[in-house]
Amino acid sequence: MAGGEKCEFELTFSFTPLPSKKQLFLQDKDVLALFMKWSMLGRISAESYSFDQTFYPYNSEKFAQCFFRDPDVVSSLSRKMKAAARVPLDKPVVSVDVEPVPCTKVSMELFDPIYSCGILRPSGHIVKCFHDVYPDYDELRQMLQDEDSEHYYVVGREERGEFIFRLFKHLCFGGELCQYEDTIDPYISATKQIYKDLISVQKDPETKKISVVSTVLKVCAYDESGRCYPGRREEEQTFAYLIIDPFKRHVTLFYHCYGVGNFTL
Repeated sequence: MAGGEKCEFELTFSFTPLPSKKQLFLQDKDVLALFMKWSMLGRISAESYSFDQTFYPYNSEKFAQCFFRDPDVVSSLSRKMKAAARVPLDKPVVSVDVEPVPCTKVSMELFDPIYSCGILRPSGHIVKCFHDVYPDYDELRQMLQDEDSEHYYVVGREERGEFIFRLFKHLCFGGELCQYEDTIDPYISATKQIYKDLISVQKDPETKKISVVSTVLKVCAYDESGRCYPGRREEEQTFAYLIIDPFKRHVTLFYHCYGVGNFTL
């Protein structure tokens, strides 16, 4: 037992940036135009890396810790953050928070109830509603964030925890100067494309059933001064996910820092 623990303790992962692995959604002009409209352009990104050991979900915290301490990762992220005028990772990471995120969906069926519960008009336009704080509010955003909304549980509790739903919610709320959509279609189409790009699937040769093989971790890193990545301040729209393909030994860091996005493509 002691020997096994020693092995576990000594296990470390090393990472190598994969600059040639480009996410298609970050090169799609339609998606980039939506990011600009939603005040996320230049603040949302996806960086891919290869790693050198077999990944198992029970090792998630060790994996994330090694990731944020890896010199090549720190170097590449610091360059990206400096270029975007954000605080680089200038102090060593001492700890990480890791939240496993369910990721099982291989279709958009999860969103079907939204189309038939009164949030949308038959045309796909989002129904507007009154709010004390937000002048231009709607039933979709209310369903996404207000547990008192009559529509909150049209998508069940388990489904709301799925990565694809979290992604959809992040896009719906956008950045600091987000211009919200009048119809649901742009949110759905962008969610579908980004999810498809980030997640790896495989087909069972016998049953022909497609299943997700990626592990998704919501991560937050801390240095000696406190929280340092994806941002110093806790903000729901500042997020970072590690999306791990255990077979290819690739990991993609998908992140967004809340603020005012770029105004030009």
